[in-house]
Amino acid sequence: RFRCFYPRSTDARAADGRLASLLMTSEADWISDDMVAHLLRRIDAHQITSVVTMLPMNNNTAVKTDTTVRWGILATARIASQVASAIAATPGAEVVAVASRSAERAAAWAEQHGVPRSHASYQALLEDDDVDVVYIPLPPSMHAEWTIRSAESGKHVLCEKALAMNAVEGAEMAAACHEHNVQLMDATMWVHHPRAVEMLRPIQNGEIGELRHVASAFSFMIDPYLQSKPSHMAGDPSSETLSLDRIVAHELRFQRSLGGGALFDLGWYNVRVALWAFGAMPARVFATARYQHDVDINLNAIMWYDDDRVATFDCGYDVTRRKWFEVAGTAGSVVCDDFLRPEKIDRPRFWLHDQDGNAAEHVSAPVQQEQCMIDRFCQIVRSGTLESQWPEISVANQRVCDAVAESARTGKVVEIR
Repeated sequence: RFRCFYPRSTDARAADGRLASLLMTSEADWISDDMVAHLLRRIDAHQITSVVTMLPMNNNTAVKTDTTVRWGILATARIASQVASAIAATPGAEVVAVASRSAERAAAWAEQHGVPRSHASYQALLEDDDVDVVYIPLPPSMHAEWTIRSAESGKHVLCEKALAMNAVEGAEMAAACHEHNVQLMDATMWVHHPRAVEMLRPIQNGEIGELRHVASAFSFMIDPYLQSKPSHMAGDPSSETLSLDRIVAHELRFQRSLGGGALFDLGWYNVRVALWAFGAMPARVFATARYQHDVDINLNAIMWYDDDRVATFDCGYDVTRRKWFEVAGTAGSVVCDDFLRPEKIDRPRFWLHDQDGNAAEHVSAPVQQEQCMIDRFCQIVRSGTLESQWPEISVANQRVCDAVAESARTGKVVEIR
């Protein structure tokens, strides 16, 4: 599992203890500004020293391997079908309910995916006693509200990225889940694949020398997708094409108020690569972007770290499909050309380059990363022991995205400390 390690001073440990004590009391039915600020401080650049290392479950933890974890899906978004299939294919996991604001849509989706129950409102699903975990594929603008409501209903939460509209919302979500003793995790899938562990090993063991630079890209051409007339979008009956006005009205990616734009949609993953590789927060960022309808359709960013380290990335809807990264050190580099999802499921690969330019291909276990994520989450639920590193890295990811977005809008370098 991915863990965050913090150098804990006596005062810091005491503060964490007071926070935990407050959150776990029966009288704690609110989330104060101080609590949110404290969580944000814990994710300060000076405190994160390592964000990643995949470890097995603690052998001292009693895990109920025979317990089926029951999932509810909060909305019928496109990604929900993919995750529902992964849940159904994962031993010990089952989708038992789905909700939509339309009873008809929920019932149709349930029938299509073999889900036994459908609910005509999101709240009705949260009141379903047979649901242990809620998966939230709603727009980012709705994540905070429904994550907090889910936590208040005693449901664990797997939430789509971006975690929230901003880091303050993300911290409130994390605090609410802590208060109600439920797990929060964002649905960044690639970090759960065994390949991520194998790629990290030469980064952490010094095989590629001192880390210097992380570069990544995630892009695709959105026009062919839009012109393919996705089922959720309305076409122009007279021309059999999609007008731009209709695209904006029906496509989340073009609506800033809902959390649209390339940064939240694509750049979230690029930021995670830097946090994963460097195991730390950047000190400051600078970004430029091109905008249409007030959302970023293409963005380039640079993130400066301590100790002469730099991360750069670009993401966008107007460049051919790319989803690669390179982690470079003084003695070699790790390269992956499909880090978000292996192009060949049966051959997840990456390359290790030495300082002379020689490249060695490595192939990882052929597993579905969606199922790896679902299985990881189910293990946490069965263990009864929450893993705080997951909400912490999510809020850290959100903080960096917030700073990048601010820089792109203002044209200024933004300090994260």
